[in-house]
Amino acid sequence: MGAAELIKTNVDVRDDQGLVNSSVNHVTGHSPEVLTAIYQEQINLVVMQRSLSAEVRRYCQEFVESKPNFNLRSVINPEFSKQALVDQLPDLEGRSAFTEDLAYLLEMYACLFDLDEVGLRLQVLDRAMCPRFHTDKLGCRLVTTYIGQGTEWLNNTDLDRTKLGAGNMGLSDEESGLYSSAANVQQVDQGDIVLLKGDGWYGNEGLGAVHRSPAVALGDKRVVVTMDFA
Repeated sequence: MGAAELIKTNVDVRDDQGLVNSSVNHVTGHSPEVLTAIYQEQINLVVMQRSLSAEVRRYCQEFVESKPNFNLRSVINPEFSKQALVDQLPDLEGRSAFTEDLAYLLEMYACLFDLDEVGLRLQVLDRAMCPRFHTDKLGCRLVTTYIGQGTEWLNNTDLDRTKLGAGNMGLSDEESGLYSSAANVQQVDQGDIVLLKGDGWYGNEGLGAVHRSPAVALGDKRVVVTMDFA
């Protein structure tokens, strides 16, 4: 399915009786259509599972080696995204495959939310950018990891939101009572596309997806892309 064909379908989360299950706040699937579930009121996190091609992975590895501190922030018109990306990314073997993939994500994100421009950030990281569990104060962010561990998140039913931010009383996420067990911490895989509905989404104040960046081992790197409403 092409990104331009993505439409706002009604992907319901229902129980065995066909009723909407309001306790479920996330949806996972393998096709782009699953991303439309973000429009459901009770859903604040959607994961589109996918595998990266060997060519894309090789480019990202060479990219890390040649640009270990790369940090790109740009506002991109999806209609011209391929050329814009080519102009800003290192000329290494596989760049065409990587820009094709990233342009596809830009087009899909823009189509899903009817955007003329997308705020793009592409970073090489050697540490957790947001190591504490938190919510974003924006509409809906897309996150995908090309190299390294994927985003960690908590289900609504597994957390105490009063322990977010200042509510942790100076304690770590593990000690504050935010969640009861390490088994509560979910994690997406490398390459997966994640939509994180924030507190800024209409009607979603105080209910944003709770997530954090994974720890990065000494000497390791992550290549992370985020997209926001420009």
